[in-house]
Amino acid sequence: MTTTLITGANKGLGHETARRLTAAGHTVYVGARNVERGSAAAAALGARFVQLDVTDDASVAAAAATIESDGGLDVLINNAGIEVRSPEGGTIGAAELTADVMREVFETNVFGLVRVTHAFLPLLERSAAPVVVNVSSSLASLAQAGKGYPGVAYPASKTTVNMLTVQFAKAFPRMRINAVEPGYTATDLNRHEGAQTVEQGAEIIVRMARPGPDGPTGGYFDAAGPLPW
Repeated sequence: MTTTLITGANKGLGHETARRLTAAGHTVYVGARNVERGSAAAAALGARFVQLDVTDDASVAAAAATIESDGGLDVLINNAGIEVRSPEGGTIGAAELTADVMREVFETNVFGLVRVTHAFLPLLERSAAPVVVNVSSSLASLAQAGKGYPGVAYPASKTTVNMLTVQFAKAFPRMRINAVEPGYTATDLNRHEGAQTVEQGAEIIVRMARPGPDGPTGGYFDAAGPLPW
């Protein structure tokens, strides 16, 4: 039995990924900050709920202790992420960018990912087939930088996620650790402006959560294949 934790899983891509992996036979932990919403989502999916705020050390430590006491972890999906908009709902470009905006985005998208990964590494190292999936974005690609989206903080955070993915994969060669781009999916993060459904977006997340022992590691993928860094 494969045990999987998904951060930010009470809605959107995390919720759909939880649904798919539960259906595939995984024991899935729905990680969410809000107890009421997270518990309801887990109950509807036939999954387990664990309270998890990726920006809070105590919350992450408590979640790790809970999952350890229940038997351990095989797959970690770092899905929780945010984008900060202006009060009017606009994208914050370079001219309006402040250190506070960068700090807020990085606290969840980067420091939260590191906080969770660090806390769960001891459990993953005990697994026979440990996997980490980091939800990134095509906006993280330096090769494609400057195309379209004018925001700064979100792409910069996801570029950092890609570097973290490579370095963790190098440090833990027995694990399958990859970054994925779900595509421009309609979720709360983009105010449902995305062009595809969560079912479509979750495809690559689910695929890389089940890579097999000879699957890729240290890579960056969307549903069509490898992406340029």
